[in-house]
Amino acid sequence: MPNDNLQIAYDDAVFAFTQGDYASAIEQFETILVQNPEHFEARLSLGMAHYRLDDYKCALAEGHKAEELDPKEQRVHTNLSLFYMKNGDKEKAEHHGLQARIAGWRGNMDASEVGDDSLKMAEVEPESIKLPTKFPDMPWIKKKDKQ
Repeated sequence: MPNDNLQIAYDDAVFAFTQGDYASAIEQFETILVQNPEHFEARLSLGMAHYRLDDYKCALAEGHKAEELDPKEQRVHTNLSLFYMKNGDKEKAEHHGLQARIAGWRGNMDASEVGDDSLKMAEVEPESIKLPTKFPDMPWIKKKDKQ
């Protein structure tokens, strides 16, 4: 499939998914993945389509394949957390929930590195202090009164 046809196929699969036709969406996502096994969005969506059909075993398998493609992607860990929770594995669900948070924080940090000065802390300018020009010789010694 050329790139344009692959995009059209992906759009059609997403449309089927949004219409609740998960079986058709799964079939279409799988066709895309035969042509391009590295298609991250199709892999991620395939896992969610299996989840919507309560097929948590397949959802988890596809979720981990998506994780192999992009291990730092927040949506991967959010989905895996959801899949594990529904599958009854709270410990792994919490692990992936934490990974999703970390990925989200990492994403926010990356955005601030791009040069978004609105996220930069305000720098405090020091107050100008007028220093004395003359200092007494020995202020701790009292002067004697002149007589």
